[in-house]
Amino acid sequence: MAKAIHTMIRVLDEGRAVDFYRKAFGLDVADRFAFDSFTLVYMRNKDADFEVELTINHGRTEPYTNGDAYGHIAFVVDDLDAEHARFVAEGLNPNPVKEFHRDGGLMAKFFFVTDPDGYKIEMLQCHGRYR
Repeated sequence: MAKAIHTMIRVLDEGRAVDFYRKAFGLDVADRFAFDSFTLVYMRNKDADFEVELTINHGRTEPYTNGDAYGHIAFVVDDLDAEHARFVAEGLNPNPVKEFHRDGGLMAKFFFVTDPDGYKIEMLQCHGRYR
């Protein structure tokens, strides 16, 4: 059986990206591997093995374009309203909290935030299928 272990995104500024993912999601650098033309930074937290892999291409000065195919990565939390307030306090500029309802009940409660490189990230309340 396959197991998802990481998602990779290309970032322009390693320090800015690491700071964002640390503040937003409590991810810490688990490993950092520098090569001649790029550096890989693996970030994770104590609650999950799934990692965000930051790829920094040395010498790159122009921001990446995310295109129209990229969707988002999602994180789940126990208290979405508290997380939203924390994101606001950290100056991370989250979008407002929204809810999806289906068949008369709550399907999802969530908000989106955008990282320094323009990647969309969804924060979901732990509920129903989102665990």
